[in-house]
This record gives sequence, structure tokens and C-alpha cells, in this order.
Amino acid sequence: MALRAILLDHDGTIVSSEHIHFQMWVHILSQYGFELSELQYKTYYAGLPTRANALDMVQRFGIDASPDQLIEAKNAATQDYLANQAFPLMPGVREAIVYFHSKGLKLAVVTGASANGVQKTLQANGFEDKFSTIVSSDDVRDSKPAPECYLLALQRLGVAADECLAIEDTQHGLEAAFRAGISCLALPTEMSKQQNFHSATAVLNGMAEAVEYIRHAYGVESDSAPV
Repeated sequence: MALRAILLDHDGTIVSSEHIHFQMWVHILSQYGFELSELQYKTYYAGLPTRANALDMVQRFGIDASPDQLIEAKNAATQDYLANQAFPLMPGVREAIVYFHSKGLKLAVVTGASANGVQKTLQANGFEDKFSTIVSSDDVRDSKPAPECYLLALQRLGVAADECLAIEDTQHGLEAAFRAGISCLALPTEMSKQQNFHSATAVLNGMAEAVEYIRHAYGVESDSAPV
């Protein structure tokens, strides 16, 4: 069956934001007297939604605060950052989005984060007209690694799982796509490279390699749009 849609994760896949999120959590935990190392972040928190991180941090560190208090602090830090700038794009992403769109492929962002960061990314980079939908943690009850976000994206796009390809940078995102029956390319980052990507269709070094893989593996080379 022809490839009709590409479903892209946001943080770590479209934008280089994981180290920024790490620094935000470092600052928040320091206010409670705890130190978060980069190794701890990579091991336990990279790629997970804010709520999952907050729940784990309260338990793991024994923080005298509720998860909701940590979530509120993290959301406020993210909003402050986004009020001044968008997250920077990952290398090769602009070219990839332009290419996929030019070939008639439907595009969606499927993220475990809230929608505000995605909207800022699309607006800042002139991508609004290139994406058909955004599915965020605001839209589902159970975020990644649950498949609900991907299943909702399929419904909104009006495509079948075997007509789509997901692109993710973390094990949790990969698991969400896999459980929804969607093939997934893994693009590990410095923050996620130690995770398990065994169920990925391919593990590649960045978005430029993903474009080349899709060109050859799915025959997205001609100028004709997929049916």
C-alpha cells in the first residue's frame, strides 16, 4: 500500500529541545534541594510527558511537593521560554518537511507534550500550512507510550496504519507507534541513544537519512503525489 502520511514526534525529532527541558527540570528540582544529573535525565525522563516525569521525581527523590506542583512549575518554565523564542529545529528538519509536503504526503505532529510548543514551532517556521493536524497530550487520556495519540492521528488524517510512517527519537515514542500498528523510523539523539529501539523499522542518524530512507524504501521519488 502506498505511503500517504508521515507522523512526526516534536521534542527531539522536529526540535532540539531535550537539553532545554533538562535544564528546566534541573532548576525546578534545585529549588527543593535536589540535584538532577544528565545521566538521570537520560535514563528516566527523556521523551516522557511532563506528568510522568513529575510523578516519578516526587517518588524517586522524595520531594516534599505534589506532582501537580512540579507540573505547574515545569509548564510555567516552558511558557516563559516559548514567550521569547521557539525551540530550535533539529538539523535537516526544514528540508524534510518541505520535501514530504511537496510529494503530497499528509503530515501530523504526534507529541506527548502539550500543543503550545508545537504551535510555536509551526508558526515560527512557517509550517502551519504543511501540517494537517497536531495530536498532543491535551487530546488524549493516556499519552506515550500508550498508542492513543497515534490512533487519534490516524482517525483525524483518515488513513490506515499501514499507509503511515512515524518518526521518533525515543523508546517511548517508538512503542506508542508500534502499538498503534504504525512502522516507525528511530532517530536517537544524545539524550536517547542508550534506549531500546529494537522494534524500529530502521535506526538512522538524523532527519536527512530518514528522507533518503523514505525515498528509496517507499518509492517517494517521483513528482506524482501518492494516491
